[in-house]
Amino acid sequence: MVTFTENEPFSPIKYQYAVEKILYKGKSQFQEIMVFESPDFGKVFVLDNIVQLTERDEFFYHEMLTHIAMHTHPNPRKVVVIGGGDGGTMREVLRHLSVEKAYLVEIDKKVVEVAKKYLPFVSSKLDDPRVEIHYTDGAEFIKSINNIDIVIVDSTDAIGMARTLYSEEFFNNVYKCLSPDGLYVSHTESLGFHREMAIEVQNTLKKIFPIVDLYSFPIATYPGNWWSFAIASKRFDPRIPNKEQVPGTKLYDHEVHKWVFLPKTLYLRIMNEDVQW
Repeated sequence: MVTFTENEPFSPIKYQYAVEKILYKGKSQFQEIMVFESPDFGKVFVLDNIVQLTERDEFFYHEMLTHIAMHTHPNPRKVVVIGGGDGGTMREVLRHLSVEKAYLVEIDKKVVEVAKKYLPFVSSKLDDPRVEIHYTDGAEFIKSINNIDIVIVDSTDAIGMARTLYSEEFFNNVYKCLSPDGLYVSHTESLGFHREMAIEVQNTLKKIFPIVDLYSFPIATYPGNWWSFAIASKRFDPRIPNKEQVPGTKLYDHEVHKWVFLPKTLYLRIMNEDVQW
């Protein structure tokens, strides 16, 4: 059987997938794009030879990225998703009926087009009337808006092409665009392989936001598996959900919300760069 070997430049290991059929392969202005069918994972979405999601386990990532912040805020009405052109994060955002406007800011229009055609299980809500799509640089877009309740960065590797979305300048602009109750969230790679990235983002966010924390969840198809998320808040403690649980989630609930946050003792060990792993 034909196989696909992931070329993840920031990982010390490589994953290999069996391929039944290549559904799409092409190149946009920004990156190479591929969708293939796997007997083990269903449809697999690949950018620049790095797996972004699989049909089998995408909900692990999308639910964890989205619902912690969305349930911390008691009434999120305006949400920005930067990246996430496949639509999975937007699908989860729109489970919250309080949302009146959701901006999807995706630099690569081809990603959205391919997702709509080949990945309906994640792209199903991209045509929702509450969604406004902007094909532009997220770091620039964030400067043009205000009174946003939640900013979610659903980027490619935080140590790769999307590096500007993790800079102090970007975080300052996010803070300015948020409402007084606003929150920011993004993934920060594997705590096993990229702990230094998680530490850097935590420390940078602490220069700007009064409340900064880190949570994690296992994601099988991301190298390192123990995936981390940075969350920053102007007002609400992200460890505490402040609204009723939305229906339709496979993993997320209020107990999971509390469980995914690291014990304070472990958080301090992770943040202590003198502690070698």
